[in-house]
Amino acid sequence: MAQTRIVDGLLNVALVGVALLVLVLLYGLLTRTFSPRTTPTREPASALGVEPGADPIQVEVRNAAGADSIARETTTYLRRRGFDVIDFGNADSLRQSSAVVVRAGTEDYARRVAAALSLSEEHVESGGPIADYDPDVAVYLGRDYARLAPFRDGALDSSD
Repeated sequence: MAQTRIVDGLLNVALVGVALLVLVLLYGLLTRTFSPRTTPTREPASALGVEPGADPIQVEVRNAAGADSIARETTTYLRRRGFDVIDFGNADSLRQSSAVVVRAGTEDYARRVAAALSLSEEHVESGGPIADYDPDVAVYLGRDYARLAPFRDGALDSSD
């Protein structure tokens, strides 16, 4: 009699486990079927001033303002506009104003990145490579970052 109760108990536990698994799978099927699909969007290359078939401009983004997650937000913003952001993080020191610094690329590359961020050409600095492998340009987000394009109302939406 005791063995029958144990077996019945184990069967009930197994039945509940299978029922939970079926519910999880059914939930996954329903949400996948009825929820809208999101697809990332990217502006056409012609709108960015990038020649079709050309290699994207490689960029590194550095937070020189001390504010939380602005380098990540700028990275998302630039990637959606066709730039190849290869690294982002904090800068070694703080800056008052934002700048785009030429590294392994050209001043034209820096001007394109600056224009995408709504920075004037006054904020383009020539620095040259500082390591064996450098990106084309480096973006330093200064304490004036709030006036840049990624941080204006509606520049980044929930689909990013």
